[in-house]
Amino acid sequence: MPSTLEITPMQEVSGSFHPLKGTSADFDPLLERVDNARVVLLGEASHGTHEFYHIRAEITKRLIREKGFVAVAVEADWPDAYRVNRYVRGRGNDPDAIAALGGFLRFPTWMWRNADVLDFIGWLRTHNEDTLDHVGFYGLDLYSLHASMQAVLEYLEKVDPEAARRAARRYGCFDHFGGDPQEYGYATAFGMAPSCEREVLNQLVELRSSAAEYARRNGRLEPDDLFFAEQNAKVVRSAEEYYRAMFRSRVGSWNLRDQHMADTLNALLGFLEKQGTRSKVVVWAHNSHLGDARATEMGAGGEHNVGQLVRQQFGHEAVLVGFTTYTGTVTAASDWDAPVERKVVRPALPDSYEALFHESGRNFYLDLGGPAPLVAALDVPRLERAIGVIYRPETERMSHYFHAHLPRQFDAVFHYDHTRAVEPLDRTAAWEQGEAELPETYPSAL
Repeated sequence: MPSTLEITPMQEVSGSFHPLKGTSADFDPLLERVDNARVVLLGEASHGTHEFYHIRAEITKRLIREKGFVAVAVEADWPDAYRVNRYVRGRGNDPDAIAALGGFLRFPTWMWRNADVLDFIGWLRTHNEDTLDHVGFYGLDLYSLHASMQAVLEYLEKVDPEAARRAARRYGCFDHFGGDPQEYGYATAFGMAPSCEREVLNQLVELRSSAAEYARRNGRLEPDDLFFAEQNAKVVRSAEEYYRAMFRSRVGSWNLRDQHMADTLNALLGFLEKQGTRSKVVVWAHNSHLGDARATEMGAGGEHNVGQLVRQQFGHEAVLVGFTTYTGTVTAASDWDAPVERKVVRPALPDSYEALFHESGRNFYLDLGGPAPLVAALDVPRLERAIGVIYRPETERMSHYFHAHLPRQFDAVFHYDHTRAVEPLDRTAAWEQGEAELPETYPSAL
């Protein structure tokens, strides 16, 4: 029998957490933790929770104002986010923030076309209007195969029409597969068609080899247009490889995607450094991408992620922050490309970090580099929930939980016990109605 004097894990946690009261002071401990870090990774336990988006935005505002961060890099496609970048820096043709978010038309649209992102983009535009040190907004992801090819062609048509014609011939390799890159991936992965690997690589090599010449011709273009074009060429190369890999190996495709995001972050840091300032970037993405994979069962299965790669490269100059919730509502779909819904988030399963944190009965911030007894109390494998753009509560344990060692996964965590769904700009009747109540099978459904 355990001793009556034995301290439980929750008692150990409760002695170390910083209660959240809904004010800007909630983030003071994290700002102290950040100190002079160069990269701050702000996660989310789902792609559809208001609190995660809102709190990340509030933290980011303080990092920009008080710590000199100059860019926000998000789990979004490069060309779509770059349209937002041009708007917030007063360069694009979009008349307002809603229009600037108009590039996010691919499922899941609500991930970036939502009320919280809209508010942040408006704030960032106003901030940039009041300062000479503009803060940019960039995407890290690789899904934009066709949009990125088009962006490369548009750039080359301005600086080198003959090179644009060569690029069009190379990228024409994809014309046989229509607009769905998964059709290309399936056909090439199973030997039904030759790949376009050589064409996209040759195009990237040519663009890079001509970069110095194009930079000299770039007087009539924006200073970062060449960087934008080169990154799009990199996206095309990575996307081509990714869509072939996704039909061969889940681990392989995951690793390729996260490596691309980490490489894009590095390229962004290098580009910003050349602008004459010490580059400091905030990253927004899912917990599964930003927590160190080595502390999870996915890492044990061979996966790496952005959090691991960044921590290995930057050490103490990187701060990894996770977010958790116990219950509430979430914006998600039931299947890929299915309509957006407002769903009930089931109370977290027993033996999970979320259930443990729920025992406190409050919202809190916890520095995971705290006292040794705290770390020891939490550094046992527990379940951790991850909701992406799809939420399937009927298979909750299998679909949305994995084992992790939280103190090794993150440097700090914010827990919001009851959360609500993020509000999409493009609402549906299903979202407006929402899910009425927990199903009769809860909690027996696995």
